[in-house]
Amino acid sequence: MTARIAAAALVAVLAGCASTAQRDPRDPFEPLNRGIYRFNDKVDVAIAQPVARTYRRAVPGEIRDRVRNFFGNIGDFFIGVNNFLQGKFEDGVSDWARVAFNTTVGLLGIHDVATDMGYEKHNEDFGQTFGRWGAGPGPYLVLPLLGSSDLRDGIGTGIDVYTDPLGEVRPYHLQYGLWAVRFTQLRADLLDASRILEEAALDKYVFQRDAYLQRRRSLVYDGHPPREKEPDEDKGADDDKDKKPR
Repeated sequence: MTARIAAAALVAVLAGCASTAQRDPRDPFEPLNRGIYRFNDKVDVAIAQPVARTYRRAVPGEIRDRVRNFFGNIGDFFIGVNNFLQGKFEDGVSDWARVAFNTTVGLLGIHDVATDMGYEKHNEDFGQTFGRWGAGPGPYLVLPLLGSSDLRDGIGTGIDVYTDPLGEVRPYHLQYGLWAVRFTQLRADLLDASRILEEAALDKYVFQRDAYLQRRRSLVYDGHPPREKEPDEDKGADDDKDKKPR
């Protein structure tokens, strides 16, 4: 309980600071993005959250864990692909070992036996791979129904969806059902975070934007991003160049 109150206080402080800032140069399409954000929020409140809450109440936690593991096992294969593309071969081998053990011993991934065997779960995607290759994030974007993104991650998300094995499932009603279950599970996992945000954030849009961009930058650099230059630093450097020696 104390940790939850502390987290809420931190969210409030950060959101309050962010809400007073001037227009963020990383978000040149802010008016459009805010409009899409409001639409997404209405859909989330009217449909996604009620479904997720019902799912969490109706489905036992142990079953939800199995569902999470099943979809996580599918994702591990492409996490491995991205680790290989980023040159992290040891992590890629570990990811594919996870798939092998969880698919066989873990019964199609519903049991995460690989973690108990020492194979760590990673978090990689094509957006992060493009970042490791040197592609900048581009402008911040809010995608309809999908939420926070940027130009680089939007392209990466398109590839992630295109290569997802669920797209090959037939008949289509089974495929759509699996997508719905996956989304519901993901949304249910975020209910507590949403509650804290609702209670504490003064400007939810700004807070989510800044949190998203910071998190994605951290992921691209595996938790060790280089320090960003402040605008005043570049201005100071330009002023020094303009000064003529006496």
